[in-house]
Amino acid sequence: MTIELRRVTADDWATWRPVRLAALTDAPHAFGSRLADWQDAPEQRWRARLSVPGAMDLLAVDGTTAVGMASGLPVPEDPARAEVVSVWVAPRARRRGVARALLDTIARWAADRGAHALDLSVVPDNTAALRTYERAGFKATGEPGDALPDGRRELVMRRDLTVDPGVDRTVTARRPEEERP
Repeated sequence: MTIELRRVTADDWATWRPVRLAALTDAPHAFGSRLADWQDAPEQRWRARLSVPGAMDLLAVDGTTAVGMASGLPVPEDPARAEVVSVWVAPRARRRGVARALLDTIARWAADRGAHALDLSVVPDNTAALRTYERAGFKATGEPGDALPDGRRELVMRRDLTVDPGVDRTVTARRPEEERP
């Protein structure tokens, strides 16, 4: 399996859509969004999702098939921080370094933008995701995350970009920033 990371924009919404729907189908408990909220969404909503100012949206592609995704978002009220959202890897591509490559690429993007910390939130009992994030340098902050439907709170994790802004551990032949302007 050779994975290429591709940076996508609003014009790539039709490529992003099936990957996002697959993620919401495969792991509905892991996302704040619900499949029902997105499966019949119009094109404009998909384009808006991929048009967040300053964001980096990535797809991990194996040949012609997208097998993963992640997004990096600036935190407008705190330029020293960025956030990772929508991380997902297809079951057939897991345990092959895809999530790590996505996370490291977003960490490099955030550090290049001047961020010192990269945050994410995870459901506390998603042990596979927790292990993946810990191996990628994220640590629990102790800060309360968003409330979950069952009354628990998401776990907020942070990666210190002043220590490791993103070592090049990609599984791709091209870096996504070389892909598009």
